[in-house]
Amino acid sequence: MAMQTTAIQEDKGNGIFHKAMSSEKPVWIPGPVIIGAGPSGLAVAACLKERGVPFLILEKERCIGSLWTLKTYNRLQLHLPKEICKLPHMPFPPEVPAYPTKQQFISYLEAYAQHFAIEPMFRQEVQSAIYDARMGFWRVQSNESEFLCRWFIVATGENAEPVLPNIEGISDFKGSLIHTSRYKDGADFKGQKVLVVGCGNSGMEISLDLCNNDAQVSLAVRDKLHILPREVLGRSTFSLSMWLLNWFPVKLVDRFLLICSQLILGDTHKMGIRRPKMGPLEQKNSTGKTPVLDVGAFSKIKSGKIKVVCGIQRFTASGAEFVDGHVENFDSVILATGYRSNVTSWLKEDNFFNEKDGYPRNPFPDNWKGKNGLYSVGFTRRGLLGSSIDAQRVAEDIARQWNCETKHLRIES
Repeated sequence: MAMQTTAIQEDKGNGIFHKAMSSEKPVWIPGPVIIGAGPSGLAVAACLKERGVPFLILEKERCIGSLWTLKTYNRLQLHLPKEICKLPHMPFPPEVPAYPTKQQFISYLEAYAQHFAIEPMFRQEVQSAIYDARMGFWRVQSNESEFLCRWFIVATGENAEPVLPNIEGISDFKGSLIHTSRYKDGADFKGQKVLVVGCGNSGMEISLDLCNNDAQVSLAVRDKLHILPREVLGRSTFSLSMWLLNWFPVKLVDRFLLICSQLILGDTHKMGIRRPKMGPLEQKNSTGKTPVLDVGAFSKIKSGKIKVVCGIQRFTASGAEFVDGHVENFDSVILATGYRSNVTSWLKEDNFFNEKDGYPRNPFPDNWKGKNGLYSVGFTRRGLLGSSIDAQRVAEDIARQWNCETKHLRIES
């Protein structure tokens, strides 16, 4: 069985793999099965490859990095420098700017997969995965086949499916209503009156894109949030924060960031955006909520070109009524309400992942390893850097077990 599986793993292109896939019998995978061919899945695959461990990646879409390729807007750039966002064992090309564009990042992912000869199986949506204690293996059922493996890596990430808010009357709105996963370009909304619901990084950047394309933009802000400049003193705010944390406590670094924000951006409260009492880094560590890194939207807010409005009470057929009682009409509504993990809808276990939010129960840095060969990559609330850290830990742990087992096999033979 092991020899047959190796042929399936290494010779997908000649039809052997597809012949096995058409069989009703489960397909045995000698190494780990990885779910998801986004940055997290590619990172752990590359780390396994570097350690000589075979693997299989299952990806439900038709391409790698499907969130970036299919569900992001055209003007998107990485909010953090490329040095922080690179995946293990391969930097960005030197000609790529400090903050890569969407297409530059997709090109990087494609080059990464090609460099490490990573070939996912596309259009394989996992319907269930359960550990069979009697056999001692994971049974992974996709829309086409069942796979058996000893190690199972969940790399579907924190942004597997859009969050759609349950606001009264939302189905009554007669204009265009879309989630940011379907938004591409502000030019499509030129001259329209647009309400953006949600004030995270996506909501702010899409508001800026709409404004730059002559839309009349209102930004609905319900909760308190931190807005920080993307750079402070010519350095990435994130990089500077991480450096300062080597020397100072988080509360002191937060105080420094807020002073810099006040000097660079001004008073956000005057513009209708209230800051939480907890500092930006402390809040990120405690709740996972990321501060907004401003790329120009706040200057549009200060100039009045982007209007900040309060939370929505309910939608009407032609617009929205807000919690302060005022009613306004809109041509389009864009829901910048984020994404969530969907792991618990198909992973049949109740110990490692929290059923409520789909994250590992243990926070970073103890989030990557469960029981019975179950692992996670990319659920750190720390972006691409967190994925890279996870990937290296997971690959090292599996490689240690793999090398031990193959050593015993060589001795026995």
